[in-house]
Amino acid sequence: MLTHLAWPTLAVTFSLTGIVWLTQMLRFVDFMINRGLALSDFLYLTGLMLPSLLLILLPISLCIATVYTYQKLQHESELVVMASAGISPWQLARPALMMGACVMVICYALAMVLMPLSNQKFRDIRTFFRDQYASILLEEEVFNTPVKGLTVFVRQRDRAGNLSGIVLHDARVPEKTVTMTAKEGRLETTTSGPRFYLKSGMRQERSGVDREKFSWLSFDEYAIDVAFYATKTLREREPDEKTITQLFDSARAQPERANQLLAEAHQRIIWPSFALLLPLIIVTMLQGAEFNRRGGFRRIVAAMLVATSMVMVFFALRGAIVNTPALTPLLYLLVIGTASCSVLLLLRARSLPAWIYAPLEALKHAATPVSPHASAGQP
Repeated sequence: MLTHLAWPTLAVTFSLTGIVWLTQMLRFVDFMINRGLALSDFLYLTGLMLPSLLLILLPISLCIATVYTYQKLQHESELVVMASAGISPWQLARPALMMGACVMVICYALAMVLMPLSNQKFRDIRTFFRDQYASILLEEEVFNTPVKGLTVFVRQRDRAGNLSGIVLHDARVPEKTVTMTAKEGRLETTTSGPRFYLKSGMRQERSGVDREKFSWLSFDEYAIDVAFYATKTLREREPDEKTITQLFDSARAQPERANQLLAEAHQRIIWPSFALLLPLIIVTMLQGAEFNRRGGFRRIVAAMLVATSMVMVFFALRGAIVNTPALTPLLYLLVIGTASCSVLLLLRARSLPAWIYAPLEALKHAATPVSPHASAGQP
């Protein structure tokens, strides 16, 4: 049964990861075709995204694989034969729980170590390219906004990196807005950082409280030290770049961001446990009803609805605790309470209450056509 579970889990994981990977690949196609980004660099950058993707996809993939495997064995009467031989529902659920425990360990390794390191490396590389090769990242005929309040427009760029038709609007300081236009220009990397050289243009500035002061300057050549992409040499790490200990330490050091950091920390602690919780829910739902070859669809839909609801409630609570930290215990109560109920049902080998399947049964009867020749007294 472990083998039956392993292959569908790998297949679903590769399929879902491939779909997401292809969507990310489209963002880099232009850089590969028109801007000289090497295939090896592309594979390295997209590879750094994999830990974050796998952390979310692995529990979901195992959940889908558990539904497929147990329903397949149920349909082929293999579970019925094993149950007739004296194997308890808890023993039948053990392979799924063993697989879930293995996946949970992998998810904890991703959440605690690999994901923060890969996210940190990815953003460091992105910042490096953004600051050192800004001309490559500026798209043609697009109003680029590298940072809030700054807009750069480039009409054309040649293979040598020369720019033409340049508009730069800097409104990061509301009391002092600057607009620069130039026919030509280029970006060069110097010892002090990137520098923008503009030719044949005009600089306009509006300043003052009500921006009532207006000045302009026509120039043949103008040089700007472009730390306009980053005002700080050392950028501040995002929550998903910090390890679990750094999240709790940063929450104490930065009260204004404490809720966001703590929400990320609690998500790292709880989400990997869904790799064990979701298969537990599935096997409980699938074994909680009497065997019926025609009732498989009902069991599958009910199990998937419960599992999907658990995931949705988890992420809804995760978003809510950013604004309401008092809701944090509900995250742990959700996991512990659901796991306890599922284990209790499996150990007692009892069927699930009929009301769980009642809505689906009602829909089934409503969709069944009634013969016009049937009468009230006829079967």
